[in-house]
Amino acid sequence: MSGSKAWIAAPLGQRLSAEERAFFAGERPYGFILFGRNIASGSQLSDLVEELREAGGRASTPIFVDQEGGRINRLKPPLAPSYPTPADIGRLYATDAEAGERAAWLQGRLLAGDLMPFGINADCIPCVDVPVPGANSVIGDRAYAETPADVAVLGEAVAAGLMAGGVLPVMKHIPGHGRGNADSHHALPVVATKRDELARTDFAPFRALRSLPAAMTAHILYSDIDPRAPATLSPIVIGEVIRGEIGFDGLLMTDDMSMKALAGDLGDLGRRALEAGCDVLLHCNGEMDEMRRVAAAAGPLSGDAQRRARDAEAVISGGITDASDDAALRAEYQALMSRIA
Repeated sequence: MSGSKAWIAAPLGQRLSAEERAFFAGERPYGFILFGRNIASGSQLSDLVEELREAGGRASTPIFVDQEGGRINRLKPPLAPSYPTPADIGRLYATDAEAGERAAWLQGRLLAGDLMPFGINADCIPCVDVPVPGANSVIGDRAYAETPADVAVLGEAVAAGLMAGGVLPVMKHIPGHGRGNADSHHALPVVATKRDELARTDFAPFRALRSLPAAMTAHILYSDIDPRAPATLSPIVIGEVIRGEIGFDGLLMTDDMSMKALAGDLGDLGRRALEAGCDVLLHCNGEMDEMRRVAAAAGPLSGDAQRRARDAEAVISGGITDASDDAALRAEYQALMSRIA
């Protein structure tokens, strides 16, 4: 990853254009992320991933996707099966903790098995936000359970299953999106809850999972902590809460910098995020003019950011550590989840 810059890019279409290929070669993103617009067929997806890996310059270039189960899935049947929601795993856990934790591990392992044949080696899960009644529905059934302790147990199991399948997990949305009063894709959520209450609830699963290799920020303004800047842009939230109180020392990537929760020039926003303590900028819409501004803000990975990026990528380089038969794992998973049908 020598020479990689502190950003993650998204191609616009189903193959790289000549402009994208030249741009990525010059701006050397740390990794790439895929969306539904990038996927038409299995062979096309594999070809695109190979193009991105070549653009990244190494076999372990992280290729990210959001494949959670439930309603957030970029790969759809027949390329990958549908899964119950994270909340469904929580329902099973509430009736049988051992079965629920096993189902969480199995879902992570099976998701890895779905992605790896196409060369996708990083998944933006687990979502360990703690849901709060009355909050915006953007999290909703993406949450594994309703209590911080249960969310932590199930999130950890999902991440372990994913890593057993050779895929890098990215927990989100640190330090917690469950109280958000808006969808950050469209507006900036503001959370006025006191810091000590957030520490007991929202922050708790992230603290329990602080040893995971990567996390994605929340574009949320926590007004009792920093009334001026959302977490992604806040040296206070990142330094005092994420790195300090939570104790997370893994790779910290922003949520999508093009989301409407962040207002302003993308170059300025990118510089602010990196100065606040984020390691890597994420840009998702594939628009070239925007990518140029984000890439200009992202210098070469160095220091702690480079160390964290290297450590995260080592999960990919380590490969599959659990080679269990996929059909047997899937049958076990289906038997467990059928108990809440």
